[in-house]
Amino acid sequence: VQLVESGGGLVQPGGSLRLSCAASGFTFSLWHMRWYRQAPGKEREWVALITTTGVGTNYAESVKGRFTISRDNAKNTVYLQMNSLKLEDTGVYFCNAFNRNMPRDYWGQGTQVTVSP
Repeated sequence: VQLVESGGGLVQPGGSLRLSCAASGFTFSLWHMRWYRQAPGKEREWVALITTTGVGTNYAESVKGRFTISRDNAKNTVYLQMNSLKLEDTGVYFCNAFNRNMPRDYWGQGTQVTVSP
């Protein structure tokens, strides 16, 4: 099982980034997907969730209206479109695959997002 994030980088406040997470080694379409982030010195926090079919999504209040999670099951990839970025969005962003019928979930290695003037 492998989850590989990409798309992070340095962006100015108000800018946009699109993160991708490519999955392999499991049946992607049967797993819900989440994005988390971890700022320096802080605990990892949940950002967004998308259900297996992509119909259901949910967001942390801090990103609602600015971030959009989506997935392409044909490409085994989940995305996080981040708009109107703020300084406090800085952190390492991780994707996570979970399935309540399975004994564990899976994590990627993370991609750094830095929002700075």
